[in-house]
Amino acid sequence: MSLQLFFAPGACSFVPHSMLELSGVAFEPVLVKLHKGEQRSPEYLAMNPRGQVPVLVDDGEVITQIVAILLHLDAKLPQAGILPTSGMARTRALSTLAWMNNTVHPTFTHVFMPQKFTDDEAAQKAIRAFAASSYRGLLGEIEAMAVKAAPWMCGDRPTALDAYALTLLRWGGIAGVDPASMPATWDLAQRFAALPAVARVIERERLQLNVYQPAA
Repeated sequence: MSLQLFFAPGACSFVPHSMLELSGVAFEPVLVKLHKGEQRSPEYLAMNPRGQVPVLVDDGEVITQIVAILLHLDAKLPQAGILPTSGMARTRALSTLAWMNNTVHPTFTHVFMPQKFTDDEAAQKAIRAFAASSYRGLLGEIEAMAVKAAPWMCGDRPTALDAYALTLLRWGGIAGVDPASMPATWDLAQRFAALPAVARVIERERLQLNVYQPAA
């Protein structure tokens, strides 16, 4: 088995990065420095023309998009428990994963990179403010899920949903959301971060879990 994961510190690639480390399978983590534009290099664009992370390379086959990567790994590594195996538990987990990826994540993109949506500086400021308010509400929905975690989002073992919840809450700090205002999610994130395998990922990515800075 030959697995490479191309990741960027703090990006959504943290989710498959954590799942691979938790699985115990051998893989090669490959750092992509977004701030240096490595995702736009000819070599990277030849692999992923969209210039995004994560990218999974499985025995030479390139897989992009986080949901596709997680489903591929879930099928390849059933012992890893990336998602519930069957039944309504799996259906609900897939529903939440899709929502995190296609609703919560893009809302943060409007906070972090409003320039992707307009070149008007005043409009960018308005987009950022509106998206930050919306993002707080979406984190509130995750908080309601975390309150019911027993002890993890999908039951008795950590899954991709816990990794994504940590990522989205961490981004909340950039959007002006104090993680302490989401106590159940913050507790979940800290417990997930404390797992030895996840702690290795956090060290490799040099992540600070709480990046919130109160307004001066």
